[in-house]
Amino acid sequence: MKAYKRIRISLLMITTIAVNVIVSAAEESLPVPRNSDGSVIISGEPGDFVGIWVPVYFVEGRGPTFNFDEVQMKPWAQGLYDARQTHDLEPHARCKASGAVRQLLTPYGVEIVDIPELQRIYIFDIGGPHTWREIYMDGRSHPIDFEHNNYGHSIGWWEGDTLVIDSVGYNTEFWFERRGLPHTESAHVIEYYTRTSRDSMAYRFELEDPITYENRVEGTVNLRWSADDELFEYLCQQSNYAPDLMVNQEGQAIGRTSRIIP
Repeated sequence: MKAYKRIRISLLMITTIAVNVIVSAAEESLPVPRNSDGSVIISGEPGDFVGIWVPVYFVEGRGPTFNFDEVQMKPWAQGLYDARQTHDLEPHARCKASGAVRQLLTPYGVEIVDIPELQRIYIFDIGGPHTWREIYMDGRSHPIDFEHNNYGHSIGWWEGDTLVIDSVGYNTEFWFERRGLPHTESAHVIEYYTRTSRDSMAYRFELEDPITYENRVEGTVNLRWSADDELFEYLCQQSNYAPDLMVNQEGQAIGRTSRIIP
């Protein structure tokens, strides 16, 4: 009887996996939603834009990838990266806003809102600090005098079906991604968002930071469309369980998790 149950459970698991594969293939075969002029809709479908983009973590070969093995860090940056592997005090986990690719790596996903009338695109965080990033789509350049912040200054444009976002002006108060790649205020990031089907988006980034790296840092993330999901209330650090990780004794915000800086 036990052997029969094991076989039955195994068959059920195989069937479930097969169904998931079939469903995933069917979703990816659905065409990319487009506006009446043929341009890609970055989120949702014509007349129905409710939904979020979530990162794909658990499908083999489709999780986030970064060229860690090829990255050549400056000595100070290698020391900072190594230090970050010994603790889990990442700023995002302490409710700090995190720009660039880190914004996409929360399991709660992000909401991308395109407002053509304003020539702006907004990317809203759901988990963590629950903040947003603004991308200017009006053809402007980066300002010469700009106060560095967690999201930097972003300008965007379309190259065919790909949304390209060029960002500078980042501060050093956040980790670039979850493993702790360092960066400085000289970081220049270019991101590529390509909606490959109704339910899939391919994301790629290129980071150049000559103070931190000898070469370019690159990576990819696959995003999945979750229709009908919306932003929800998220209480970060509810009841202040860990205020000592967010502010010092004088009540000032703690930004860096290490004093190793260039």
